[in-house]
Amino acid sequence: MSELDGLEYVRPDEIERRSFEIIGQELGEHGFDELEGLVVKRVIHTTADFDYAKNLCFTPRAVRRGIEVLGAGATVVTDTTMVAAGINKRVLGSFGGEVRTFIGDADVAAEAHSRGVTRSVVAMERASALEGPLVFAIGNAPTALARLARLISEETMPEPALVIGVPVGFVNVVESKELMCATPVESIVARGRKGGSNVAASIVNALLYLASGDRRE
Repeated sequence: MSELDGLEYVRPDEIERRSFEIIGQELGEHGFDELEGLVVKRVIHTTADFDYAKNLCFTPRAVRRGIEVLGAGATVVTDTTMVAAGINKRVLGSFGGEVRTFIGDADVAAEAHSRGVTRSVVAMERASALEGPLVFAIGNAPTALARLARLISEETMPEPALVIGVPVGFVNVVESKELMCATPVESIVARGRKGGSNVAASIVNALLYLASGDRRE
């Protein structure tokens, strides 16, 4: 007997529709506006974790700003190749945007070694020299988010259009997120320890779908 025997066949599009229907039912009332709620649901769809309805924090214009600049062809800067891999590049490319990641560059690794810092720190410094508008999607490295927050606070780089700060872990994770929350930049931050590359990519994708007029629930 196949391990699939007895399971109902459901088309992929129907799986997604049903999933969002279940999420909406279980989520119930929440304090997010319509667009923020759609982003939260996309993250829950990716993680099956309803804690994100409690720990995702949005600055007042974060979602609208993200939709605006991504729809105008913004560059998305990621801290890892895993975040970059999860972003829908077809939709991003249709707006003229691209994904940039510096973490794997040999010269970044060499400079990080010589300075005694992480590659994520150097990668954010490299990214700060890019022409905007920029959307930063940080899903793994708290040092990347902390360095970005410092660069913004010290006014050594132009303010990004949006920062998605959702690194995951136990060391300096909470602190890096609080540093970002203290900046004046529009941001979407998962306060606490939770986050991850998949969460960062799902938020970018949610904004891309909204920019393309897709308000799937």
